[in-house]
Amino acid sequence: MNGSDDGLDAARGWPRSLRPTRAGAGLGPASGAAVLAEATAAVGPGAVAWAVEVGHDMATAVIAAVPELGGGEGPFETLRMGTESVALRALVTLVADGATSPLTDEALLGDRDFVRRGVPLDKVLRGIHLGHAAMARAFMAACEATVAEADRSAQMKRVSETLFEFIDGFSSGMAEEYLAERDRWVTSSAAAREETVRSILEESPVDIGTASRTLDYDLRREHLALTAWCHPATGAEASELQRAAVEFLRARRCVTTLVVPIGRTGLWAWGARTAQGNTAANPAASPAEDPVADAAADPEGHPSVQMACGSPASGLDGFRRSHEEAVLAERTARLSSRPRSGVTHYRDVELASLLTGDLDRARRFVQRELGPLADDTPHAEELRETLRHYLQAERSLLKAAARMHVARNTVTYRVKRAEQLLGHGVADRHLEVQAALTVAHVVGSAVLREEPATPRRR
Repeated sequence: MNGSDDGLDAARGWPRSLRPTRAGAGLGPASGAAVLAEATAAVGPGAVAWAVEVGHDMATAVIAAVPELGGGEGPFETLRMGTESVALRALVTLVADGATSPLTDEALLGDRDFVRRGVPLDKVLRGIHLGHAAMARAFMAACEATVAEADRSAQMKRVSETLFEFIDGFSSGMAEEYLAERDRWVTSSAAAREETVRSILEESPVDIGTASRTLDYDLRREHLALTAWCHPATGAEASELQRAAVEFLRARRCVTTLVVPIGRTGLWAWGARTAQGNTAANPAASPAEDPVADAAADPEGHPSVQMACGSPASGLDGFRRSHEEAVLAERTARLSSRPRSGVTHYRDVELASLLTGDLDRARRFVQRELGPLADDTPHAEELRETLRHYLQAERSLLKAAARMHVARNTVTYRVKRAEQLLGHGVADRHLEVQAALTVAHVVGSAVLREEPATPRRR
């Protein structure tokens, strides 16, 4: 190899020197082990961390411009898996001079997810175009900042040409896979079930007998609805989500179940209940009084799966209402900064769900009512929890101390300190304070104050 070739190889190796540029350099990867191992071997861990950052920025930019591709944490992380893996593969391509395929398993998973969520192909292709533009800007800026001036022009030209060819092959492959997956999905029984379920939820006219046969599920019975989801990075498969949902429903004496996958990381499910515990026989009964709802513990063995459950209700209206409650319980659980058990029951978070329908207003309400007690600190949390138990115990120091397993004097001191921070006695605005404490307990940091507030004067 002559000196000119040595210089060319050295210039091509500049991607290996890339490093994350922001304080968020510790952003965890979303791609699979195979893509990460390939990229690490080719460019090293520092450049891989840079590409992880670029992939995150690509996903953020794409969803900002094409919101149909988003829809929550699960869809965002699924998209990030694709954009990150593409950034890693493009980095390897630059070093290996076009020796790798642009398509990754992670990107194809996202493609299938778009089909099942009903995202049109033109939106997908626009997202690819925007992602390519964001990736190209990042690569060109990195080249300009890294490559010596003598080699910069040639390398920037090479980056532009390589990425154009790379994304051209990527777009073609993604479009082809999208159309193939759409053909498979449209002709599947799963698509017919999902279409029927959505028609019911949207209150479109449906024949209950025909719909029951299509779903293989009796819509005339009492229903218990739930949603289940997992973080894409956990690696949980759709089959695990389904097993967890079915186990949960059968533990509550549901004799038949209906499961509808929603994207790659979520599902909706319903269980038809036995006559025991049928709330239709007593519409005034609360869910907490339903013996079946609390008859069994939440199923174990699925630590990566989160679930949210509605209240049992009958008929088509009950099918919709229980599902609506499950969706609201899921929203509340996702808002929460606190680690929760595997299942969030709507009845346990109903008040917080109602009060956080407008999260900005809920945040202002909590911070206005609680003052310095709304600080997001361990000390403020200790006082909030003590005051919450005290109010739930109808202001009985003994009952609150027993619930918290602390001395009565400890509760007395904390309540007095909490009232000092509130600026008034708890009796002055009992309902408002208790509501604010409930929201802060259920949701946590989403409504709390990051910077400590100035103590109020009584």
